[in-house]
Amino acid sequence: MNQLTLKLDLYDYMQVSKTCKLAAEKLGIKPEAIETDLQGLTLALEAYREKQLKQQQKPEITKVEVPKDTAAKCLEFLKKPDLIKNINELIGNSGLVGEDSNRLLLFIVASSFKMPNTLHSLIQGSSGSGKTQLLRGISSLMPEEKVKLYTRVTENSFYNQSEHFFVHTLVCFEDWDGLKEEAQLSVRELQSGEILRTSTSIKDKDGQISGGERIVRGPIASMACTTKGEIYEDNMSRCFLIAVDESAGQTQRIIEYQNQRAAGLIDKAKQDKVKKFLQNCVRLLESFEVVNPYANKVQLPKEAHKIRRLNELYQCFIRQVTLLNQYQRKRVPAKAAGNSKVLITEKEDLQIATEILFDSIILKVDELDGSLRQFFERLKAYLESKGKDYQFTQREVRQALHISKAQCSRFFNALQQLEYITSKYSGNQRKVCYVIDYWDNYSKMRTRIKEELMDQIKTL
Repeated sequence: MNQLTLKLDLYDYMQVSKTCKLAAEKLGIKPEAIETDLQGLTLALEAYREKQLKQQQKPEITKVEVPKDTAAKCLEFLKKPDLIKNINELIGNSGLVGEDSNRLLLFIVASSFKMPNTLHSLIQGSSGSGKTQLLRGISSLMPEEKVKLYTRVTENSFYNQSEHFFVHTLVCFEDWDGLKEEAQLSVRELQSGEILRTSTSIKDKDGQISGGERIVRGPIASMACTTKGEIYEDNMSRCFLIAVDESAGQTQRIIEYQNQRAAGLIDKAKQDKVKKFLQNCVRLLESFEVVNPYANKVQLPKEAHKIRRLNELYQCFIRQVTLLNQYQRKRVPAKAAGNSKVLITEKEDLQIATEILFDSIILKVDELDGSLRQFFERLKAYLESKGKDYQFTQREVRQALHISKAQCSRFFNALQQLEYITSKYSGNQRKVCYVIDYWDNYSKMRTRIKEELMDQIKTL
């Protein structure tokens, strides 16, 4: 049997005509018959492509129905008092060890993906501190059909997605540091503007190239991990900053859990059951407008960086806590057309939100990032008994605090730049030593700010 393999552009008449004649000679049939078949193929392909384009323009609706018996159990759970506390307990049962405040904050941020005002978080910590495990653990508690988990993002990939690909989804980045500036820009625009508009070149059905517009819509909720203490300010100001707990106590808790898992003492089936239960609870949450009657009665610390945006994030977080408690909150008719009811924030929501968000607020006040602050507090505790004028070396500190040379050097350089420590030369060998110049009272600052916030809430 004669075979003929060709690469053919169906929109190029001369090429089609020449191919038909060549094929006719090889196959022993009339060129007109082949040309007629190719015209039919072209029309069929155009119809198929048009159908595909129409499908891409439609919202990608993926809805998972919760079985009635499961929904009843979830609703019973959502209506119980102390819901946020109970959720935190279930998060622990799902396999996330420690990080009580951080994991709850991240759960609230992640659950905002289906609401009008979505939230964003940036998990900061040194290499190997458990950032990615925390991100994966929380994302696994959200409905699987609404989670986009990325290890790497190319520069223009977000711009080239279909229009409704990201609408009301949770987008997670395991390594924010690996994203190039163009990719970070697309994420920032989806976070703030909730839409990407790109002017680009488009080829029509006749093969002609003309200018066109591509649109990718949000809103999205997002979580990302970074090892950097200071990243682009525009990224940080949009997010809740979360410092991974790198204390010895948390390390011990993780080691104990790892040992139990290795010994087969962890019931993975039970953990999966908890994850599925929380996923279904989130599926049952509805989107509401929220009215906070106390919004103008609680003031954040004035020394916080970017306080305008921080206050907006704070109000959005209170709104999301109210939405999680929606089956326990008062619903009233909405004044705005198109919405049947709104939820009313209660004093309890403000208290819960402030307690959970407190460490993130402090990170906005403190000029040291999370990892650097934890190191500096450990350094001060180690040197306190030796006297405030005691001179120390990097080797002494890294051996005393059990950290690597690279990490210790990075912390020392950052503290020097911020003028918290000063280097000095000691002895004939010109050995470099350091001394703390600024013994700030971090604990006192935390206590003062928390008392101020809680006193405002008590007087409501």
